[in-house]
Formats: sequence, structure tokens, C-alpha cells
Amino acid sequence: MKKLIIFFAIGIFIYACSNNSNQNSSTSSRNSSSKATTSDYDPKRGEGKHDKVELGDKLDAKMAEEGKTIANLKCASCHKYTDEKLVGPGWAGVSNKHQPEWIMNFITNPDPMIDKDPELQAQLEICLVRMPNQNLSDDDARKILEFMRQNDGVK
Repeated sequence: MKKLIIFFAIGIFIYACSNNSNQNSSTSSRNSSSKATTSDYDPKRGEGKHDKVELGDKLDAKMAEEGKTIANLKCASCHKYTDEKLVGPGWAGVSNKHQPEWIMNFITNPDPMIDKDPELQAQLEICLVRMPNQNLSDDDARKILEFMRQNDGVK
């Protein structure tokens, strides 16, 4: 009876390992096909529907406060608002470093951008966790962007 159980356990182990290697090869072929299209990727804009995001010269305090509420709910478990890494990178300086279109596209469309953006791929190697798509609306993403601007000192 013990031999039968051991034989069964080894069979499951071999089956699980063979499926894992098939998934890895399909994942790598998927990654290489997405990297093949990086030549049309705009690192300043990112990838998504946001081509032009109009920002006011001054901060919209109400929008920033609403963005902070959303960020505390959806983002703060992985991101600190300083430059310190938590699970993901800190947010300090993000709105100064990236165009508003890039930020909006990344918030609302992270997967294709992670697949194509060399800077995001480098960040992924450091953080080891892909940013999940939080399925935020464009309005919520815009509020988070305004909070990021406030976090970076825009008044």
C-alpha cells in the first residue's frame, strides 16, 4: 500500500512539473511576441487611450483629496507616498518624472505597458511583483494623478 501511495505521489509530482514547464514556454513566447512590438511604444506617453491629459497650473485640491482616498484604498498596500519602496516603488517624484498621459495610461492599462516599457521591466526585476490592474475608471485615475501632483508639491 505504501508503495502505491509513493508511486501515485511521484506521478503527480512529474505531471505538475511537466505542466509548469509548458506554461513557462508559452509565457516566454507570449513575452517575446509582445517585445517584438516595442518599436511602436512611446515611453513618454505609454500605451492606452490617454493621448493628452490637461492639467491646471494649480492643484485641484478637491480632486487631490478624492484621489488620496482612492489611493489609500487601492494603492497604499503596495506603494508608499515617499521615495521608499514597499512592494512597489515609492510615489515621490512620479508626477515630475513622467508625463500625465503616461501616468494615466499606466494606472488604467498596466499590463501592456509592463510588457513593453524597459523602465517598467527594470522596476519589475527590482520589485518582483507585477502591478495588478485595479480596474480604475478614468475619473478615478485622474483623481489619483492629482493626488500624486499634490504629493510632489504642486499647490
